[in-house]
Amino acid sequence: LFFYMITLFKEKENMYNVIWLYLGSLALVVSITLIRHYSWGFDQKSAHWIMSPFYKDHTSYGAIVAFYIPLTIGLLFRKKNSALIQYILILILTILSVGLIYSYTRAAWVSLVAALGVWTLFRFKINFKYVMLLGIFGGFLGYQYYTDISIALGKNKTDSSENISKHIESISNVSTDASNLERINRWNCAIRMFEERPIFGWGPGTYAFEYAPFQHSSERTVISTNFGNKGNAHSEYLGALAEMGIVGLIAFLAMLFFVFYKASMLYIKLDDRELKTLLLSVILALVSYFIHGVLNNYLDTDKASVPVWTCFAIIIAIEIYHSKKKVIK
Repeated sequence: LFFYMITLFKEKENMYNVIWLYLGSLALVVSITLIRHYSWGFDQKSAHWIMSPFYKDHTSYGAIVAFYIPLTIGLLFRKKNSALIQYILILILTILSVGLIYSYTRAAWVSLVAALGVWTLFRFKINFKYVMLLGIFGGFLGYQYYTDISIALGKNKTDSSENISKHIESISNVSTDASNLERINRWNCAIRMFEERPIFGWGPGTYAFEYAPFQHSSERTVISTNFGNKGNAHSEYLGALAEMGIVGLIAFLAMLFFVFYKASMLYIKLDDRELKTLLLSVILALVSYFIHGVLNNYLDTDKASVPVWTCFAIIIAIEIYHSKKKVIK
């Protein structure tokens, strides 16, 4: 898909066409989901399955809806759009936004906030070294006050809820929220799998079939299973660590570093404002996915891997075929 798309994107218009194809289908799926969800009173329990059979659960659904919101906003700023196209895009953006809210996917909400933060960096041209310094300082504070933070998190008993404010508050509940506790269970399993096979891991795609014996009874939850049928490692990064070992994780992180580095340098040096807007929307979409990837993983599914690798291909195609001058010296 990646290499084919790069070839396809020699034609500039094809980049927009491919985004439109998935976006139009997604808007239809979200509309159907919202109509069905309305009949259930937009309750949280039905939100876990109401998007079936289009998406397997609300988390993968929410991740892709969040992914396409920056891309939709990017399309809105295309000058060659007719008035009708603009109205359609505004309608689609509204549908996606409502769909994201009623997906009850907390990680997707967080990922869009992170994407907004990255947009701020580009918009105000904030030097990356200051971001790094702030991150190091934040990490130092987190280390210094780790015990206090752990105690504060332990006091949070707010479970996921139909009340949006309580649902947001439950993000940090690691004491009673079953979803959060199960995520920690899966993470711990991934770490134990890594410890047993640290160099090359257990093999790509094997986590779901191998993690069960690595569960500790004290960490199991009401939604734990031994059959590998309820999600994966719940982290793109720990999943890579368990399945491909330290070699695989380093390769995965290196790929992400170079993708975002190249994309950022390309954005700074591009002259074409329309392409700059497209590139920035692609960067923000990928930021939303890989921030979400800290808490969930879907690259082993077609409906997530297709848009992610398509966006990678857009970045490469813009650099190779559509930038007026060589970007990286």
